[in-house]
Amino acid sequence: MPYAFQVGAHASIDRLERLIAQRLEPGSDKQKIDQKIWDLFGEKLAVMFTDLSGFSRGVAEFGIIHFLQIIYESQRILIPCIDDHEGILLKLEGDSMLITFRSVTKAMECAIAMQRTLKKFNKDRDDKDKVLLCLGLGYGPMLRIGDDDVFGAQVNAASKLGEDVAGPEEILVTESVRNSLDDFSGLQYLALDEVPPGAKAAYRVDYSSLLQGD
Repeated sequence: MPYAFQVGAHASIDRLERLIAQRLEPGSDKQKIDQKIWDLFGEKLAVMFTDLSGFSRGVAEFGIIHFLQIIYESQRILIPCIDDHEGILLKLEGDSMLITFRSVTKAMECAIAMQRTLKKFNKDRDDKDKVLLCLGLGYGPMLRIGDDDVFGAQVNAASKLGEDVAGPEEILVTESVRNSLDDFSGLQYLALDEVPPGAKAAYRVDYSSLLQGD
């Protein structure tokens, strides 16, 4: 069984690399190869990028060990939320997470659950010990390479929103996410002036009505 798992884990990457190599050959039918790549690896997924607010400031002021503790706390708190909402955690890089969902509704529910959980966690803590989450969501066709990575326009847009644009406690989404959540009640959307590459529009989500009574 371990050998079968090891083959499965690397088979997607090996297959993609062979197809890319074929694409680079002189006279190759790039359109045909591209279609094969999409047939093999293309999926419609929701993708979430998270980041923690204040990494550089926190390290400079309190030291790297303190901030490693904040990262540890964030993972301990948030990974159960991901599991509960049928997300797959693909990557942990420093204070950032990359997560995919089959359902865009589950992705939004998870985003709100994360922020709600951290709001309760932070309530009686000193500012230096608070876990402040920035979050970006995208949704659409993308290439998923095993359980290692995803690539696509919505991936790029969600990454920009979550890691560069979003502030503490914010949920930012692409127009594709908003358009797919017409039946999700209790949300309001504020258009952003800054639209990341890969998206036609982007929005800040007002989810405050869903936190009332917490």
